[in-house]
Amino acid sequence: MTMDEANRLYNIPLDILKEYESWGLCSCGTTEENWYEDEDIQRLSIIMTLRDVGFSRSETKQYMQLLLSEKNTLEERLQILSAHRRTTLDEIHDKQKQLDCLDYLRYKLQKEIRVQQKKI
Repeated sequence: MTMDEANRLYNIPLDILKEYESWGLCSCGTTEENWYEDEDIQRLSIIMTLRDVGFSRSETKQYMQLLLSEKNTLEERLQILSAHRRTTLDEIHDKQKQLDCLDYLRYKLQKEIRVQQKKI
């Protein structure tokens, strides 16, 4: 499958495809036709997932290099995912605190509005 076909069929942005190729992680470029193999599409799916959950380009590249490493990197990749999960949870908790503060302020204002309306 060509880059354009992968872009159209799987909705993979061309910049992601070009970056993937520049990392040397795909079989594309190793054949005269520059075709993506099925395993390339599977790797691109992982890349898209990592990007969707907030991994930076460098984090994605690091993860993919570990994935394709000759040695066993399961634990190291799990640590990377776990660390990113913790960071994401911290961000969620911070946002929840912000929402709680906003809700409190809204509650106070709504209460004042009800008091004023009763006076009228």
